[in-house]
Amino acid sequence: MIELNRRTFLKGAGASSATCALASLLPGSLAALENKQLKGMGKDIASICEMCSTRCPISARVIEGKNVFISGNKAAKSFGGKVCARGGAGHSLLYDPQRIVKPLKRVGERGEGKWAEISWDEAYQLIAENLNKIKKEHGPEAVAFSSKSGSQEKHLFHLATAFGSPNTFTHASTCPGGYEIAAKAIFGTKVKRDLSNSKYIINFGHNLYEGINMSETRGMMAAQMDKGAKLVVFEPRFSVVADKADEWYAIRPGTDVAVALALCHVLIEDNLYDKAFVARYVEGFEAFAAEVKAYTPEWAETISDVPAKDIRRIAHEYAAKAPHAVVDFGHRATFTTEEFEMRRALYAANVLIGNIERKGGIYIGQKPGDYNKLAGEAVAPVLAKPGVKDMPKPAAKRIDQVEEQYAMMWTSGGVYQTILDATLSAVPYQLHGWVMSRTNPMQTMTDRARVVEAMKKLDFVAVCDVYISETAAYADVILPESTYLERDEEIADKSGKNPAYYVRQRVVETLGDTKPSWQIFKDVGVAMGLGEFYPWENMETLQMLQVNRDTDLLRRIKDEGFVSFGKPIMLCEPKMVAEFIKAYPNARPADDDGTYASALTFKTPSGKIELTSAKVEAMAPGRGVIKFREVHLKKADELYFIQGKVAVHTNGATHNVPMLANLMSDNAVWVHPITAGKLGISNGDPIRLTSSVGTEEGHALVTPGIRQDTVFAYMGFGSKNKELVRATGKGIHCGNLLPHVTAPVCGMTVHTTGVTLAKR
Repeated sequence: MIELNRRTFLKGAGASSATCALASLLPGSLAALENKQLKGMGKDIASICEMCSTRCPISARVIEGKNVFISGNKAAKSFGGKVCARGGAGHSLLYDPQRIVKPLKRVGERGEGKWAEISWDEAYQLIAENLNKIKKEHGPEAVAFSSKSGSQEKHLFHLATAFGSPNTFTHASTCPGGYEIAAKAIFGTKVKRDLSNSKYIINFGHNLYEGINMSETRGMMAAQMDKGAKLVVFEPRFSVVADKADEWYAIRPGTDVAVALALCHVLIEDNLYDKAFVARYVEGFEAFAAEVKAYTPEWAETISDVPAKDIRRIAHEYAAKAPHAVVDFGHRATFTTEEFEMRRALYAANVLIGNIERKGGIYIGQKPGDYNKLAGEAVAPVLAKPGVKDMPKPAAKRIDQVEEQYAMMWTSGGVYQTILDATLSAVPYQLHGWVMSRTNPMQTMTDRARVVEAMKKLDFVAVCDVYISETAAYADVILPESTYLERDEEIADKSGKNPAYYVRQRVVETLGDTKPSWQIFKDVGVAMGLGEFYPWENMETLQMLQVNRDTDLLRRIKDEGFVSFGKPIMLCEPKMVAEFIKAYPNARPADDDGTYASALTFKTPSGKIELTSAKVEAMAPGRGVIKFREVHLKKADELYFIQGKVAVHTNGATHNVPMLANLMSDNAVWVHPITAGKLGISNGDPIRLTSSVGTEEGHALVTPGIRQDTVFAYMGFGSKNKELVRATGKGIHCGNLLPHVTAPVCGMTVHTTGVTLAKR
């Protein structure tokens, strides 16, 4: 055990020096610069982490000019004033000698790894000339723009719109798209889980104890440890969340939807569902009930390997804790073509017990405007949305508008992988350029060889990132973005049961010659002759526009970092409503039952929760009603290959960060002892996985914590470009094994396939 004190913490600042010699060979890297002391912007700066997509509120300070200490912002109570391992390691990203801190242009073949430093003006001119050339010859729609979801996407997509391209994409179809589109179909909006107050949690592999979301992870811990909530997990492997469960069922990969529908069957057939709630708020219940009548627990057992008697018992236990119970709809290890139906089935199991806007169930976040209407006064400030008049409207259709079934995705991040279809097959038309910001499709999309082929075919590729990522390695120009500790950004909404705002602020002065992405894409726009669409000077201008020039409000948000307004409320909780009305004398009067149930509405065509959707039926005939469809993920002689998240890394983004690479640099493949024995494989043996699209080599982790017909690996490892010195060649590359398949309606990539396993 190592005691962490000031001396050992400061010593950590040089922990990555062993790689400096390698990194210094790379043009534009931080290693090539003269060492200098870090200069803090203040004693303690409130900001926002960006080591994963949760973006927790943080507090950071510089220690003796050598390091940055990062802790949680105590004002954000649900986050506990804490950070996870990834958040605590953010400082090692800041001063990593392998960081890119100068613009680079390709001087060899695409992907060859030959780079030259250039100035920002040269970089902007290179981008402007190439994109304007494509626009002139093929139209602006021939360029796609993609970004990691969050703050990076806004300014890149503003550039895309000014340029005239409709083709903007986030990573949604490779990660959260399934549950977001399912929620859109059923509720008309995103919903949240109130895990901390739940008395019974059913989990289908949403591993919050590894894929950590600080607020939700702490909430589930509190429910289990402090309130005695029961946790039931259905997952093919014995993950950390399965280890902490009261019951774990090693479900057959891809059959979650069968168990979810069987739970719904029991709730309805045994009269355990909330009839009053369903009658008042639900559209299409009768059609749904008729469909699930055949989905008995006995039927589900034959498909999923989960005993029928347990499915029936769990449904009764779950209903007994209603409405303070929840079926978690979040990320999981098995993604199939039936993601949309799977997520809708999980939501349906929640709807049936009437847990919407109830403690321990599901709720819709309170935005400031709606909250103020309930309160009858301006409790929370409503931020303005700075915009630009007369922005051009793209004339062409999006490349993912080939099929109407994906209509809900067109405004929800898009079907990201259609960039490959448009590039390689000109469907629906030919793409010629691709501009990216902090996104790594070479890792997160399926069929890596196809991604390589597409990137090599494009006329021009520009990437904004902090490293030469596996994707940036195939760019023509790389724009070095400042890390999250070196940049200011707009105020962001972090509302939950009551309104809240937070803001990212610079913690240290910039190292090297990097810029924040908002500045980069503004400058690119100006270089392209689009300056009229950028009326703001800097980030402070944008922040002032957001707060309607209320300097006191802006100062408060900056000083505190995370500001919460008003009292938490859930519309169907009488006690919370009573406390809300007591706090705000002009508040909307309560209904006769002491709730705000009459204020609960949904942004669906019917205004109700839609267990059967005419809109979906029109988009995708046959899918209006939630139903089971069999999926074929592997051949008879293959094993299921599944992947998942690990607590010390974020998808395909952090594997080269010094401290995190030191914590975990490889992803051994989980293999059951019986399976391993049949193949002559022992723990630690070199192995080979082969799928229909690729082959990967790694090492075996022989463990009883996995089904005999399944192998598992954590994603994001096995980079194949030489620039990521710590990550290259370490472990297996999951995307290289996964075929290019798109799920109906939600447009998700499929993260499960069949593989053969052999000892090397």
